[in-house]
Amino acid sequence: MARRPTPDDGRARPTTIRDVARHAGVSVATVSRILSGTYPSAPVTRTKVMRAVRELDYVANAHARGLAGVQPKSVAIVVNSVTSPHYAHVAQGVQEQAAREGRLCVVGTSGGDPERELAIVQLMREQHAEAVVLVGNISADDAYRERMAGYARALTLAGCHLVLCGRPSLGPEVPAIVVEYDNTGGAHAMTSHLIAAGHRRVLFLGRRAGYTTPESRIAGYRAALAAHGVPHDPGLEVDGTMERHEGYRMMRDRLDGGPRDFTAVFACNDQIAAGARQALREEGLRVPDDVSLAGFDDLPPAPDIDLTTVHVQHKELGRTAVRLAMESEVPGTPEHVLLGTRLVIRDSVRQACPAA
Repeated sequence: MARRPTPDDGRARPTTIRDVARHAGVSVATVSRILSGTYPSAPVTRTKVMRAVRELDYVANAHARGLAGVQPKSVAIVVNSVTSPHYAHVAQGVQEQAAREGRLCVVGTSGGDPERELAIVQLMREQHAEAVVLVGNISADDAYRERMAGYARALTLAGCHLVLCGRPSLGPEVPAIVVEYDNTGGAHAMTSHLIAAGHRRVLFLGRRAGYTTPESRIAGYRAALAAHGVPHDPGLEVDGTMERHEGYRMMRDRLDGGPRDFTAVFACNDQIAAGARQALREEGLRVPDDVSLAGFDDLPPAPDIDLTTVHVQHKELGRTAVRLAMESEVPGTPEHVLLGTRLVIRDSVRQACPAA
């Protein structure tokens, strides 16, 4: 808040709403109503007030406004981490759409901890956020479903929308908006692309039972194998989390375990693919000359390593989450949107040798 000199000692004092009113030549009540958006003022009056605010560098006292019952309109997004490219891009989409809607955007991180997530949701409820957007791959067990249903009902009673972003629907009885992208369709398309290039031994890296994103992607992988008459070999599916160091570990373990029995690799995300590529290079194997490699997400480092991957509309996911919440007049009205994916063909996949 700007400070103005006091008449007695020359020291600066905070600029007040009275200073703004005096500078603009209007009443304090008029300034208050214009700043809170509750006053249908004439354009000339609003212009004078906003000019005074800028010239005096006035910042409204949020605590005083809260006591007066005026709450800034806001949208909250809760992610596992802000360092992951996936979460960062979705959060950017939420922020962009919130700004278009004239809302503040508040970001919280849970670290994947359900208790931390609950605490943030409760805080956003107390702060009267208009929407709480939960983002992230989760283990959709019975405890999760019960917790989400509780979130949704509590937020609805508070006049707030719950949006599950990149998370599965919990059914029509749970009052939540769901915005997903087509993990299964994208994985089916990528696996089909590898098979069309002659690869019948496709190693899948990143299987993780019980977690929604890996399970939906491996479902697409298996469905494509079946659709093209390629036998499913569970031994070509490797367990691991969706991190670069895990991609390196999974590939390193595979290469150390015996003769290479695959010609192509489909990584559950681009981070895994980057780690796997490092292990392959250390072994003297070239991508794509010796092994074809594909990922999922189309996020850094995919363009840098020329990785064929599945493009996900991360920012649009965030924008759609906010837009649906703002368009829904009645909190708790269920809605389900599925965004499409597409292949991005780069130079990490080659035609398999006839003998492969």
